[in-house]
Amino acid sequence: MENLQVTEWVQHFIRQQVREGDLCIDATMGNGNDTLLLARLAGESGHVLAFDIQEQALKNTEDRLAREGLEKSCTLFMESHEYMSRYAREGSVSCIVFNLGYLPGGSHGIATKAGTTVRAIKEGLKLLKKKGLLTLCIYSGGDSGFEEKETVLSFLKKLNPREFLVIQAEYINRPGHPPIPVLIIKI
Repeated sequence: MENLQVTEWVQHFIRQQVREGDLCIDATMGNGNDTLLLARLAGESGHVLAFDIQEQALKNTEDRLAREGLEKSCTLFMESHEYMSRYAREGSVSCIVFNLGYLPGGSHGIATKAGTTVRAIKEGLKLLKKKGLLTLCIYSGGDSGFEEKETVLSFLKKLNPREFLVIQAEYINRPGHPPIPVLIIKI
């Protein structure tokens, strides 16, 4: 087994979840890695909605999708993830992906924030269909993310266990503040 990065660990479960024809959301499109994965998995009959507040993220993702010929499978929004419910119906989404923190290679001063992230997760949970999956890669350390991490984890601990299964994993032998992967399954 390889030394898995947090995103690779989460993508394992995304691959188990998403099927041809599914509607998926990349709540934090960044450089388009998860958007591309979701588009491949949902196929020609599926669709991906992707959100980011940075123009560079939108451009990076557009370029990545165009290289793969998947730009028609996705709709990209330069808008906060907290507004995703404007574009999908309740109970219609198979998988929602969040990578918290800042755009890789971008400014550390522009990052996801606790308040908007919790609002986005609340909206996302409504959008998930039964047995839908919401994933989170929570980054903290250095210059960002501690408040967001604590706020998000506190919110998740209070989710109704009859409605959602929340699984939090952790790297227990990595120094510093390793990322935290979380899976939420709508029961």
